[in-house]
Amino acid sequence: MSLGGGQKRAFIAAQYLSAGTGGICRLARLTAKAMLDFGFDMRAFSAEDKVAITDLGMPVRSFGGDRLPFLLACQWASVFHGRGVYDFAGTARVNLRFNRFRHPYAVWINGIEVWEEFRMSRQRSLTGAHSLFANSDFTKNRALSLHGDMFARARVCWLGTQDDDPGEVSPQRANGPPICLIVARMERERDKGHEALISSWSRVVSVVPDARLVIAGAGGHLDYFRKKAAASSAVGNIDFLGFVSEDDLARLYSEATVFAMPSWGEGFGLVYIEAMRHRLPVIASTHDAGQEVNQDGVSGYNIDMRRPDELAERLIGLLGSRDLAAKLGQQGFDRWRAHFCYSRFRDRFRPLAMEFMQS
Repeated sequence: MSLGGGQKRAFIAAQYLSAGTGGICRLARLTAKAMLDFGFDMRAFSAEDKVAITDLGMPVRSFGGDRLPFLLACQWASVFHGRGVYDFAGTARVNLRFNRFRHPYAVWINGIEVWEEFRMSRQRSLTGAHSLFANSDFTKNRALSLHGDMFARARVCWLGTQDDDPGEVSPQRANGPPICLIVARMERERDKGHEALISSWSRVVSVVPDARLVIAGAGGHLDYFRKKAAASSAVGNIDFLGFVSEDDLARLYSEATVFAMPSWGEGFGLVYIEAMRHRLPVIASTHDAGQEVNQDGVSGYNIDMRRPDELAERLIGLLGSRDLAAKLGQQGFDRWRAHFCYSRFRDRFRPLAMEFMQS
């Protein structure tokens, strides 16, 4: 598809664009990188970042939480710098309905914001969008079931990692204690599986005595989960790391034996494919998009969280058999390379982006 000069200008607006600021930030950075690769004249706006962002290959303005200048910048860009892509419906609210001179815009739908936090202002930002991009079939179908046909036009595009480089595997994986890693924010109302993992750990340790549960991430209920762990007989085998930098996170993936995040509400789960990139078997659940990303019995297991014994059984099987963990981890790596590395995402996203830019 050939685009005229005016159709080659675009911008991306996001809550965060600095590396290591959550899953939606990763999506925004992934989108920005792909659109730059497609040859668009790009610029970006970050609503919440307080630091300069220089690693995206395009001009980025950070507004440090100052909403009015962010809104005005997005309005200016929507009139004078072509089409805009927003990381989620909340950010897209800056599009003013009375601005008749704006170019078309697109919005990603990710999950929770269109399932449980679907306020009227977000609905308006989606109905006004020319294009909707959904990160999974699960996200789109659940939104359809809750809110009807307004989501029928959403185009599904699986996400990917931000590069094609395979993750490293540390010698610690073979020589150290078996480690189950979870990387997620700790919020009780948005259960990522922390409580189930902590509850199951005493049983895991009764069979695999040196197994460790490593919990990376912060959140509003960190203290609650610390107390939950303190009440467990396996408390000595549970480590809370809090917020972890990108470099330290790569090391944790490389050292772990299993990645487990049996969540109830993932719209996609970028951490699953990051684990696959590092040749880790994945434990997800049957209740969300995890089952769409993680292939049960191939790259790991998808468990029914209504059967609490199933989680402990799968953990014991993988932590107690490094050969099995390595086999599923390698199969997960092959799945990542076939479906979820950066170039696969770029190839999926290209026709959607081109169609949107030609609109």
